[in-house]
This record gives sequence, C-alpha cells and structure tokens, in this order.
Amino acid sequence: MTAAKTDSFISLAASVLDIEAQSVSDLKRFLDANFNQACEYLLGCKGRVIVIGMGKSGHIGGKIAATFASTGTPAFFVHPGEASHGDLGMITAADVVLALSNSGETGEVLSIAPLIKRRGAHLISMTGNPQSTLAELADVHVCIAVEQEACPLGLAPTSSTTATLAMGDALAVALLHARGFTADDFAMSHPGGSLGRRLLLHIHDVMHSDERMPLVAEEASLSEALLEMSRKGLGMTGVTNADGNLVGVFTDGDLRRVLDQRLDVHQARITQVMTANPITISADVLAAEGLKLMEDRKINGLFALNKDNQPVGALNMHDLLKAGVM
Repeated sequence: MTAAKTDSFISLAASVLDIEAQSVSDLKRFLDANFNQACEYLLGCKGRVIVIGMGKSGHIGGKIAATFASTGTPAFFVHPGEASHGDLGMITAADVVLALSNSGETGEVLSIAPLIKRRGAHLISMTGNPQSTLAELADVHVCIAVEQEACPLGLAPTSSTTATLAMGDALAVALLHARGFTADDFAMSHPGGSLGRRLLLHIHDVMHSDERMPLVAEEASLSEALLEMSRKGLGMTGVTNADGNLVGVFTDGDLRRVLDQRLDVHQARITQVMTANPITISADVLAAEGLKLMEDRKINGLFALNKDNQPVGALNMHDLLKAGVM
C-alpha cells in the first residue's frame, strides 16, 4: 500500500470526524422549548418510554432506549414493522413514544403514529425536518437537522445518525439529573462486569476477616510476626495493643529494610521495625476507594478498622484484582 493512499485514508477519516463533530455541536441551537417539553413528557411518563425507528434510526433507537433504561428512565425499543403486526399491543396510554426518522417520512413509522395517538400515549418525534409529516403528527418535535452527511455521496446516514444519538444522550442525561439519579442507582442497573463491581463492591466484601486476618500483639517478636505473615499470605501483619487497637503494620517492604539493617529477626521486637500509625480504611467504603488509596499512597495492603480503631479486616492489591475491581 502506497504512502499516498494511506494519507488519503487519514484525510478522509479526519474529514468525517470534523463534519460529524460540527453536526453535534450545531445541535445546541435546537435546545429550545420543544426540547424542554419533550423532557417534561418523558419525566412525567407513568409507563415506559417506547423508542421506535426504522433502519439505521432503529439501531440508534435501540441504543437510546438502553441509555434511558440504565439511567433511571424505564424504556425499550419496538421495531415499527413488528409493531404493525402485533407489537403495538406493548404500547399503552401511560407510555411515551419517541419516534426517530431523519426524513420524518418513514412509512413504517408514519403508519403506526396515528394509532399511537389514539391509544392516548404522548408522541415525541425526532427528525431532521420540522415540516415533515411525523413532526406534524407528534405532540412535540425535537429537531436533529444536520448540514451534511459525512458520507461523500451524501447518501449513507452518518452525521444524521450521530446527531440522533447525541440528542438522545442529551435527553437521557437531562432526565438523569432531574430524577436525582445517583451512582448507587446506576450500579443497581449495572451489576455485571467491571463497572458493576467497581460500583457495588465494598471493602467488607473483599477483605480477610476473623481468623484469616494477620495480627500479632505488640509484645511479639519479629520472628513471630514473620510466621503470622507466612500463615495468612497477605504480605503483611497488623500489630495490636492490649485494647485491640491497631498500632502498627509490618509488610514485606519493611522486612527488606530490616534485612538491609542486618537485625537479628529472633531478637528484634515487632514494635522496633513496624510502621506506626499506618494508613487504614473503613470497611463500609467502596472497594474502588481502597484501590485509589493504595495507588495514591503507593502501598500494597490495607487494614479496615471499626469506629473504635480496631481492625476488622485486611486486604491487598491481589484481593482487588481477584474481585475484578482493578
């Protein structure tokens, strides 16, 4: 492949990105009273938001419905062709229908629009032509007009589908904010995968507790602490006083420093070599916060304490990796 052809690929790709970026930026002029009314209908919906669209608009509609559903607005996608053959029964008077069509003249969508209105559901249209049939039929119209498609032939939906997707995101985020939707709410819709684990797992879900927690008394020798570290396998041990409070931590890193000092591991006391006033965390915070704390402080392990400064658990980077938080 010649360098000239490669440069042509890059030039064309840059042109596509410029055109589509400008198309999205230009949508701000359509954030008007109609957009506000569409948000009011969606926010007041007592049923479900039903997104419909044909062809490329249908693919975009599926993603918009999924974004609504995961951000606090119950929604699903209905194919307009299937709606004409029975799926229209999914739509009730309590629902709000968001109909997508760049031209506003898509036959499959227009054929069911009057039936949607007869059911009593609010109809929001999202088209590139405010004078289109679909725009006129709708209770409110949100414009997504673009100056040009990124396709050099001006035929393949490119800028128009990107604009539709972006306007759908704008609606979803506006509703998210209006509902007071939180990260915890988001987590409940995303329990699977790394995102769900980062949002749902807490320190107490991944820490080692009870007999699995490496602890020695402050009277212990260094050799006793090393045995405890070896038994528990976390690369560290906590040191507690007579009241059960955590007064120090001894880690693999501390051991390397001890060996450099040529201390006698059998004679040295753990209080001589431990790190006093160690960094700790609450068991009730998100595991992701523990990860950030360890990364920021450049440490590999943490003890979780209760309100009385007593250790209730211990964890290290491997625990977070195993839990899928990293």
